[in-house]
Order: sequence, then structure tokens, then C-alpha cells
Amino acid sequence: MRVLAAMSGGVDSAVAAARAVDAGHEVVGVHLALSANPGTLRTGSRGCCSKEDSGDARRAADVLGIPFYVWDFADRFKEDVIDDFVAAYAAGETPNPCLRCNEKIKFSALADRAVALGFDAVVTGHYARLEDGVLRRAVDADKDQSYVLAVLTAEQLSRAMFPVGDTPKPRIREEAAARGLAVANKPDSHDICFIPSGDTQAFLGAKIGIRPGAVLDADGTKLADHEGVHGFTIGQRKGLGLPGPAADGKPRYVTGIDPETGNVHVGSAKDLEVWTVLADRAIWTSGETPSGPVECIAQVRAHGGTAPAVAEAVDGGLVVRLREPLTGVARGQAVVLYRPDEAGDEVLGSGTISGTEREPHTYASELVSDSAR
Repeated sequence: MRVLAAMSGGVDSAVAAARAVDAGHEVVGVHLALSANPGTLRTGSRGCCSKEDSGDARRAADVLGIPFYVWDFADRFKEDVIDDFVAAYAAGETPNPCLRCNEKIKFSALADRAVALGFDAVVTGHYARLEDGVLRRAVDADKDQSYVLAVLTAEQLSRAMFPVGDTPKPRIREEAAARGLAVANKPDSHDICFIPSGDTQAFLGAKIGIRPGAVLDADGTKLADHEGVHGFTIGQRKGLGLPGPAADGKPRYVTGIDPETGNVHVGSAKDLEVWTVLADRAIWTSGETPSGPVECIAQVRAHGGTAPAVAEAVDGGLVVRLREPLTGVARGQAVVLYRPDEAGDEVLGSGTISGTEREPHTYASELVSDSAR
């Protein structure tokens, strides 16, 4: 096949491209320029897609002997990732920009251009596995990225390749070194690439401005003032601007955010528990929407936050009723559904969290058909 290797400048994408070459594919490397001014993206071990990463990607392509290009996606990245990120926080949500980048940039804009140019697939260094069109967790659980790939449709997955998902990260580094790739020991990227300072609240404050509001206790008592709901997320414990802990001596957590009134609600750890997750924009990775309730394992954060559940497609969205409560469930994040078999690694689908319910509920086993399990 003729494949396009998305080369970020890191070790994972370099080895992914190398393995595609080894598999006999005709490989072309491409680095995405995501900013009109690369200096505004984070550098070193704390970022990705920076100016130095472009050079690292080019050198890796030279070692592999493949053609290499830099494609400008700065406008799309600003609109679909940065602007979306800011708007979500202004609305009291907690978005995942890496998830949105995968959905809108790497497997939409990039893949569409690749197909238009005659490529059959896009190769990336994501830690996940694709087996007969089925998206699965990576072998390396600590590096697994299936959560941020669960927004991809069946069509997008049909044009994707994840060559490193079957290998633990330390072995990927060893392989890179053996291949003579200079990025073998390059540190992993962290944080948000388009926030150079690493100060998310300052970045959002500059974009959104001051929007005063109040921090309210569970009984409605005003505890403090704040400068904008964008400074808070569900489950947050520190940086609340409170004079001290609750009367019982226990810490308070953010339990609710109301962007209309500007009120931020705080309460106990128990107040964070939710039993039902509501989501919009449901995506079923098989391409087929189940006709009834589906037993699953629900995950609400990129690393952690899982519980057995029953999910049902409703009006293009999801209703996910948890068999065990979860905490720290924030609007704007994704809820990802995994098949609840022994392996527990198959992605069934996902949705963007739009709300939660805290009341426990009961189940009847006959609600879930055998065909939906």
C-alpha cells in the first residue's frame, strides 16, 4: 500500500514509519505545522509539534530513506482544536485537546488530504491496536491511547495504521536505537502543546477575560469570589480560593459549574459520585448503532475512571448507567465504552459527556440482550 506516515518528531512515530517501511509499504513522511509561529508551541520534553520536532522528524525520515514534507495545518488546528478548547472552558466544560486533534486534524483533515493524493492509509505512532477493523487497547497499558482514538469512525479507522501498539514503550526505544534514530531517547511530550508557558489558567484568562462569579458551598453559602469558571474543573480540590476546609475538617471539591450564573459549586468527595453519564455525538467504532442496551466498561478519563455499565444509544447520543459510581466526571470529556470480556480491550464506542446524574439506580438482567453483550 501507499501510506502516509504522520511524523511528530518523537520516537513512537519514527518507529511506526520504520515498521511501515519494513512491511513493504510505499511510505511518505509528513510533519504537521500546527502554528503560523512555531515558537508559540512548547519545546523540549514538555510539548509536541514544535519547530525542533519538525527537524527531528526530517532527520528520522532521512535515516529511513523516505520522502518527507511539512504540511501547514495551522488554520485548521486553531479553529478545530485551540478555539474549541477555549470555547469549551468558557462553557464550564473540561475538553481534551489531544482527542479533538486526533478527530479533527490527524484522522480527518490529514487523512482526507492523504486519500485525495492517492494514499491508502495514515500511519501514526499512537499506542493502540487495530485488528480486522477493531480498535483495541495497546499492549503497554501505561501508554495506551485507545481512549483518545475512540472518537474515530469506522471509515476513519479503515484508513489508519498503528504499528507500535503491540509493543511496550521501552522496546520501542531499543528498536529506535538499533535503527540509528536519534530520537531513541527523546523524552515523551507532556502538557498542552499550544500553551507555551504551561499555565493553562493564564492562557484561558487572556483569551476569555474576567467573568466574575461566586464559589458556593453545598448549602448555597457563598465562600469566595472568582474571576471565571474557566479556572475550574469537576473534581478540583486545590486552587479554589477558599479560606480553609469544610466545618468537618474535610476538603472541598468542585462538584458543579454553571457558566450562565458564574457559580462554582463545591462539596464533599461523596458529592462527586455520579451513577449516570449522558453524552452527545455518539460514535460506534463498528459503524453500526446497537439496537438495545449494551453491557460495557465505561471510561471517563484518559487514564483511569472506569466502571462496569450499561450503555444505550438515545437520539444520537448515549445514556450510560454505571453499576458502580465514578467521580470527577466532567462535561466536555469523552466517555469511552469497552467490551466487558476477559481482555476488556475492545473499544465499542464513545460520546462527549454532556451531563451526569447522581441518583443510584437498579437493573434488571433481562434489559441487556445476549446479542448486545
